[in-house]
Formats: sequence, C-alpha cells, structure tokens
Amino acid sequence: MGSKTLRIALLLSASLAHAGCSAEQPAKNGSSTTVQIEPEQGEASMQIRINAGEHRFTARLDDSAAARDFAALLPLRLTLTDYASTEKIADLPRALSTEGAPAAITPVAGDLAYYAPWGNLAIFYRDGHHSPGLVRLGRIEAEAEQLASLAGPVVIETAPSVTELSR
Repeated sequence: MGSKTLRIALLLSASLAHAGCSAEQPAKNGSSTTVQIEPEQGEASMQIRINAGEHRFTARLDDSAAARDFAALLPLRLTLTDYASTEKIADLPRALSTEGAPAAITPVAGDLAYYAPWGNLAIFYRDGHHSPGLVRLGRIEAEAEQLASLAGPVVIETAPSVTELSR
C-alpha cells in the first residue's frame, strides 16, 4: 500500500474509531474557548479544520510521529485557555509519541504544537522562545490576530467529503 493510501486509510479508521470520543477541559482562567478537532481528508498531507464561531481555519499537520498520534486522537473537543499572552493551550486526553522529534523548538505564530512535559496542545499566536519538550505538530493557516482572539465555542472538524455532499 502506498504512503498516500496508507495515510488516507489511517485517517478514515481514526475517524471511525473515534467518531463519538471527545474530551472537555475546564477553563483555567477567564479566557476560554471550546475546541472540537477532527481530521480533514487531505491529498498530500494530514489536515484539520478549526471553527471558532464565525472564524474558520485550516491546519496542515507535519509528517511526524507526534502529528500522526495527534490525528489518531481525533475528533477532540477541548477548551482552550490563554497562556503567557503567547499561546492558547488545552490538555490532551493522553500523551503523544515524541519519537524522532527534536529535543526543543522555537515556535512561531501559527504553529500548532504539543508540550510533552504538561501533555497539552498549544496554538501559538505570537512567536515563542526556544522550549525543550515542545514538539511542532503543524501549521495553522491564519493571521496571528485571528488566533489571539479565539474565544467562545470553537469546533475543529473535517470538511465534508464528496460523498456527504451528494446525500
């Protein structure tokens, strides 16, 4: 089975296996956002869609063990809280694989990352500092100001497939 076919099969099986699973995290301060994450059917790479009220974002996941492990958790419903006026964070239901990941990265605005020491997802809306244990999962296609203003209910989901549109 080719790499592209294997990725699609993994995404489909993860979607079916986790279709009813979700995790809700309570807000830790006054700034919170509820997030639901589901995989999007992508041709060349894994994608997810983030819906925050009227805002819609697409993120392209990296080809890494951590990103594939994250995709296997989907769909997720999470609550984002602001952290250090730099990122929106939420606890994940379990640890992700960090196999093959660099020991540290320096995140930039728009990065989707996993902070292994705390087991949380991070959406950076400002550039961060070099952080041991931070693993990049992918990149969100959005302006930093849009990501900084994430508030209220947020849903991250798949785009409808051609089959769903024809029903």
